[in-house]
Amino acid sequence: MSAKQSRLDELLDDPMVQLVMQRDRVNPKGLRWMLERARARIEDPSLPPAYMVARDCCEQNIGC
Repeated sequence: MSAKQSRLDELLDDPMVQLVMQRDRVNPKGLRWMLERARARIEDPSLPPAYMVARDCCEQNIGC
């Protein structure tokens, strides 16, 4: 597991972060998926821009 991945796991495992995400109705799996897509976009600019990723999240009901 990379250091970036472990930091993300640490952040998502934080009880305070979980409470805020629950209050804001943020799906942890959806957030992880969106962040991984954003990271992939940085590594491969041929991927769609962030607004399209966000739209896809909303369509899949995992981040809106």
